[in-house]
Amino acid sequence: MDHREHVDVLIMHGCVITVDAERRVIEDGAVAVKGERIVAVGTSAELAEKYSADRMIDARRKAVLPGFIDAHAHAGHAMLRTIGGADGDAWTDACEIIYTQASDETFWEMESHLAALERLKAGVTTGVSLLGGGDSIMRVDDPVYARRHCDAVVKTGTRSMVAVGASRPPSPRAYTTYGRDGTTGSVKREVDFDQMYEVCKAIVDTCHGDANGRIQIALTLPVYAPQHYPAQAQWEGVARREAARYMALAQSRGLSFTQDGHRAGTLEFAHRELGLMNAKSFMSHAIDLTEADIAACVETGASIVHNPSAIMSIIGRCPVPELIDAGVNVAIGSDAAAPDRGYDMFRHMWQCMHYHRRHFRDPDVLPHGKVLEMITIDAAKALSLDDELGSLEAGKLADIIMVDLFKPHMMPMNMPVYRVTCFANAADVCMTMVGGRILMEDYRVLSVDEAEILEGVQAAAERMLERSGLRRLLDMPATLWRASHY
Repeated sequence: MDHREHVDVLIMHGCVITVDAERRVIEDGAVAVKGERIVAVGTSAELAEKYSADRMIDARRKAVLPGFIDAHAHAGHAMLRTIGGADGDAWTDACEIIYTQASDETFWEMESHLAALERLKAGVTTGVSLLGGGDSIMRVDDPVYARRHCDAVVKTGTRSMVAVGASRPPSPRAYTTYGRDGTTGSVKREVDFDQMYEVCKAIVDTCHGDANGRIQIALTLPVYAPQHYPAQAQWEGVARREAARYMALAQSRGLSFTQDGHRAGTLEFAHRELGLMNAKSFMSHAIDLTEADIAACVETGASIVHNPSAIMSIIGRCPVPELIDAGVNVAIGSDAAAPDRGYDMFRHMWQCMHYHRRHFRDPDVLPHGKVLEMITIDAAKALSLDDELGSLEAGKLADIIMVDLFKPHMMPMNMPVYRVTCFANAADVCMTMVGGRILMEDYRVLSVDEAEILEGVQAAAERMLERSGLRRLLDMPATLWRASHY
């Protein structure tokens, strides 16, 4: 009789990069999974002696890692890749028009499917998505758009933290609603801050905790930054009022809070004047910070999300090494799939290292293990999920990926942490598991029909372009070739 404990899945003979408290890298390692959780991590010999399994996965020549976490991105953006070419203002204006006037329920559902699919294939098992973006234009005139976004993530099988909150002033803001089939009728209406707040409450009530916790709702508000954008000075009273009620809602429901676009001086104001920072806050971009901004993070325990591939990281620099040295938790985000990037967190790790090394002219800045922490355990901490996610440890949720090391650009098979952070890319992820469920195996997505999603995305994008009248933004810029600048 076999006296071994029975589990559902046993991953054997992989190079297991645990990112656990001891940061173990187990060369001939194994992970045992039962239900949605990891029950053991150790050597293949140890686990083979203790466990039997319904399913054995041979991970030879592969790295086994915790699923990656993308700590900042935007729902909607995957449909707007490169639109407007080099004209950043045109792209931002397009976001406002499309998100408020030219998008229907199907747009938000198909965009969510597309983003979740791209993340899944890149080993991103958990992603943050603000429901909108550009210059803080959120789709919060009706809870249905968040509902459709969440439904698509649930079908794909990954995890999402969806951040909702008011669009930037002025108020009210015009939104257009289309018939449920996406083709018949349209109604334009004015939506004010009070209505947006009620919609956000409804989203929390109906979506938070969906799919056994795979869907989480966070709250967000536009960053108040009159020192950088003088026109915002007239909205200080609005900023204070909205901050008070959104933080009261966050605290009453135990929700995380996030903001997009912090820069010099705005974190200090967010903390001292608006009360927006605490241990469940994670603030994005955070460029050109002052000493008082960094002190606000230290004092409150708030996390920072660095987006090294974003346009904002061209405008200014997030002082990542300085924040880490001060004791601040820092994660990496993609900033979504537009206008000029994607959900490949390998790319963003590499960009992060080289960005700051170039700044300091020092190749020792940001060790490879540190940037891997920034998309695993540190990102989980930023989202207040580090008790459940971010490392391969017994008791944690079984969000596990495998990266193929047996490829020319990854050889020779040694120094695995370096291989993963320096040379791997999204196309090297061959298996993705979320909560013990295998969503992709041998590079093939199992949870959804990939081709069907891509066809639906193209149809929704064409309909959006016709409604918005923005097809001209797909034209090739006259300065695309031969010149040194657009």
